Amino acid sequence: QVHLVESGGGLVQAGGSQRLSCAASGGTLSGATMGWFRQAPGKEREFVASVPSWGTSVYYADSVKGRFTISRDNAKRIVYLQMNSLKAEDTAVYYCATASARPWGTTQSADFDSWGQGTQVTVSS
Repeated sequence: QVHLVESGGGLVQAGGSQRLSCAASGGTLSGATMGWFRQAPGKEREFVASVPSWGTSVYYADSVKGRFTISRDNAKRIVYLQMNSLKAEDTAVYYCATASARPWGTTQSADFDSWGQGTQVTVSS
């Protein structure tokens, strides 16, 4: 199983930018979609973005389209989430995850089988 560690969270002003990183160790990322989810206080965890191992089907939640960009560096085993034009409603714990059996991409939480501990992002308005 892949071990995932997120970093880059913190406090940022509304309208600002932040980049999250997720480093993977152990296991294999070959054939695995990598994704980001988030959970705000009192809300359920929701899909944010995913990037496939095969193909080009990158997916984004409607709420972040045009503001967030997901990318992966397979050589470094890192997935990034560049967040621009941040809003107060982006405040949440952000989790990195991998879907080992979904190489072409997925947005479904149930497909992701390895999860990081999460990193807090707080956007002040």
